Amino acid sequence: MFRWILIACGVCFGSTVYGASVQLVRVPDGGIQPQVASDNMGVLHLIYFKGEAMGGDIFYVKQAVDDSSFSDPIQVNSISESIIATGTVRGAHLALGRKGRVHVAWMSSPVVNGGKHEKLPMFYTHLNDAKTGFEPQRNVIQHAYGLDGGGSVAADSLGHVYVAWHAGPEEATRKVWVSASADDGETFAVEQPAWGKETGACGCCGMRAFAEPSGALYVMYRSATEMVNRDMYVLKSEDYGQTFNGVNAHGWEVQSCPMSTAIMALGKTNTWAAWESKGQVYLSSVGNLSHIQPANPSGEGGKNKHPALAQNKEGNVLLAWSTGAGWKKTGILAYQLFDVFGNALGEPVVGETVPVWSRPAVAARSDGSFVVLY
Repeated sequence: MFRWILIACGVCFGSTVYGASVQLVRVPDGGIQPQVASDNMGVLHLIYFKGEAMGGDIFYVKQAVDDSSFSDPIQVNSISESIIATGTVRGAHLALGRKGRVHVAWMSSPVVNGGKHEKLPMFYTHLNDAKTGFEPQRNVIQHAYGLDGGGSVAADSLGHVYVAWHAGPEEATRKVWVSASADDGETFAVEQPAWGKETGACGCCGMRAFAEPSGALYVMYRSATEMVNRDMYVLKSEDYGQTFNGVNAHGWEVQSCPMSTAIMALGKTNTWAAWESKGQVYLSSVGNLSHIQPANPSGEGGKNKHPALAQNKEGNVLLAWSTGAGWKKTGILAYQLFDVFGNALGEPVVGETVPVWSRPAVAARSDGSFVVLY
């Protein structure tokens, strides 16, 4: 059961779903592709894209627990128009590291290369110590060029930072590459392949890296085995990215690229992940690779994409997604609550329009409520 309520906070709505308050907030300044994280003090850290889809900028804002609005925006990228949002699967990713340092990484726009797609950089930056701006962006790729579906960034509370992407001459031979830092992103080692298994990687599909505060590192990506097996793989490293174990979490046989995205988030006792398969979104805890059990929202699938999720202090998980989104096409925001075991509670709530090239983001607040940005 749920009820809609109007909240006086600008372009913002809310609902209560099985006792959990859910607030819907439009991205500031008409931005798209929000990425959000909540720190130990309950502060929301948000990045979003502005500009032309083939070459725009990323801005950073934050909101403390007692604030009713976000802070003034800070531009993240030091080279203007160096970020690509086309296709929705690309765009910048956000991670919080040691002492709450904000880390951001993104696939370069072809604008940086004079419109050429060859040897596009994978850029990285972090918030400076004064928290007044971001360090100059830098390319972490040393040899594994071939970006297409973007990349991702992860950070733990021990000072490790990881930038991951997939690259290779053909989909069937693409690999996931990881460049690691042990000094809070000040320096990065030469990138290494994450896993030796020959799965390929779906070129136009997004991927996701995530690190638990204690150091466990995860990477999610879509395979391209024999060009038709677009399965979702979850890799996990417990030695700071030196070696990985992996599992095929969900199979999907399809000859075309689904242009999908995935998400991971830290829960109350476990790490959760969500992804798309066969036109539906799924979620599961992934801490134990041998016990991944995909669950999906109730209701009709077929056009559900770009999942986002978070788990609150009570253990409930809110899964949000975009329905009907496509190439140069808007979607409809939907979300549903799940219990700590992955069981759906009630029916999905459907409402607001998700802009072209965008996708939702979800965070859990310290009081147990959720915020969905779109």
